[in-house]
Amino acid sequence: MDLITLDFETYYDNKYSLKKLTMEEYIRDPKFQVKGVGIKVNNEKTEWASGSKKEIQKYLQGFDWQNSMVVAHNTLFDGAILNWCYGIDPRVLVDTLCMSRALHGVATSASLQALAERYGIGEKGTEVVEAEGKRRSDFTEEELSRYGDYCINDVELTYKLFSIFIAEGFPKQELRVIDMTLRMFTNPTLEVDSDLLHKHLMTIKKNKENLLISSGIHKDDLMSNQKFARVLETFGVEPPKKISPTTGKETFAFAKSDEQFIKLLEHPNEKVKKLVDARLGIKSTLEETRTQRFIDIGSRGKLPIPVRYYAAHTGRWGGDDKINIQNLPSRGPNAKKLKSSILAPEGYKLIDADSSQIEARVLSWFAGQDDLTNSFARGEDVYKKMASIIYSVSEEDVTKEQRFVGKTTILGAGYGMGSIKFQAQLKNYGFDMDIDEARRVINIYRETNWKINQLWRDCQNMLRYMVNGDNYNIATHLEGVVQVIPKDKAILLPSNLLLRYDNLKAQPTDKGAEYMYKTRMGYIKIYGGKVVENLCQALARCIIAEQMLQIRKKYTIGLTVHDSIVACVKEEEVEEAQRYMEACMRQTPPWAKGLPLDCESGVGKNYGECE
Repeated sequence: MDLITLDFETYYDNKYSLKKLTMEEYIRDPKFQVKGVGIKVNNEKTEWASGSKKEIQKYLQGFDWQNSMVVAHNTLFDGAILNWCYGIDPRVLVDTLCMSRALHGVATSASLQALAERYGIGEKGTEVVEAEGKRRSDFTEEELSRYGDYCINDVELTYKLFSIFIAEGFPKQELRVIDMTLRMFTNPTLEVDSDLLHKHLMTIKKNKENLLISSGIHKDDLMSNQKFARVLETFGVEPPKKISPTTGKETFAFAKSDEQFIKLLEHPNEKVKKLVDARLGIKSTLEETRTQRFIDIGSRGKLPIPVRYYAAHTGRWGGDDKINIQNLPSRGPNAKKLKSSILAPEGYKLIDADSSQIEARVLSWFAGQDDLTNSFARGEDVYKKMASIIYSVSEEDVTKEQRFVGKTTILGAGYGMGSIKFQAQLKNYGFDMDIDEARRVINIYRETNWKINQLWRDCQNMLRYMVNGDNYNIATHLEGVVQVIPKDKAILLPSNLLLRYDNLKAQPTDKGAEYMYKTRMGYIKIYGGKVVENLCQALARCIIAEQMLQIRKKYTIGLTVHDSIVACVKEEEVEEAQRYMEACMRQTPPWAKGLPLDCESGVGKNYGECE
């Protein structure tokens, strides 16, 4: 298989650019123009080709794409151009930007310029800045030649980076994960239900109008902080305030995350409640903006799914290109509207297979909490079992509310959560519990699952050893599933990638040493329970990735959200495909012997129907 390194140079101006538009908008816009492309086959000399679309198409047809691995720096962009503009679908897509995130973590810059400087392999040129607002026909022959040299240099830098990353031991399986992730965007299969979205958009706007009418005040008085504060004062309400984390100055606390403001929804004066409700509804634009964005995408073609590979510290995927597929609402007034607008093409259906309690299962297995692990393996209701212990009743007598507390405890208390946070978490779900009862429940969880408690302490000790550059083993009963690498301030995962704690340091306090590590947001605190959470999420990601690759052998992966995998399958193959996907997601990886996995799946013509 040949290695083809490439880079497209495209037209942009001060209004039409990737800084102003999403990648999908930019490439599908009528103004889009490829000025030229740089291509390097294996270790041969890099070529620069420029010309009309037909000329570049003819040039590209001279390569054996079906037997080639394509690498670029941001292949989401270059791969989409290959497919959407020229109908080219290489055998494999890989990306040095993705590889850098996995190797160096998400805290450092993965730009081509930063990586070239990091490895001392050359300098990235600046000719692209001089090309702003110039279409291919606006270049002189000499200018186009210099622009070609700039592109060739980028290709050479990308090729060198790829070679370095492979030499550093980048896992081959992760190259397959990158390819799979990129193709959700570059090879879109899903469609958009524009009629449903138009109706939803009209409903959103109508609801906002009704909120405004019910408030009885002008829109400007709702939108302006100062004016809205004065309106509240006319009803005898002292406007809540907070210290802005951005400016450090006092400001009004009128956001949906401000607890004092949300409490006004329970104000005895109905007028005040309507004002607050209207303010929250009118100021909320996320659903309206995303609905319009989905409509616009549907007007241009199929729905590319932009999922960022290795977006989180733990290696999990994240949203990209201003469409965060990871957090489409399933509850509340807009429940499943956007999800239901995502359609399988004609003759196909979607299967959504979701791992059941994967983090809780990984946690009990990793900690050696065998009684809980065995309960998972036997298919028992672990939430009800926890509730029966908390409330000293038989499992048969556990009420719905008690089971809910048991569920919240199992899913939330495993990472060292204290009673105050536990109480707040229950309240978010509409369940009130006094602090003494919350403290009692947390203590019962810790006593019952003492090995999980011990794992937190082990990981706290690991931080102490890691800071000093000393070895420390965790989860020793699992025979090297993970390995602490003190010199890298990291933990080696089954994927052969690192869970990093860059620049880990100890900070002395009155209560003992606190540990911190560097992220792109600055230094943040890390402690044993948080390390356990990181590890469980990282291990769950390793499992999901392996399951996706297995499913992909037979079916097209349409998207992934957290611990679920959505495949697009022919209608006549649905039953067989569903059985196969469930089998894949219940299969324990060789490195995770003894870990019981399970899943639930649903089928639908649209994504919303699958749940």
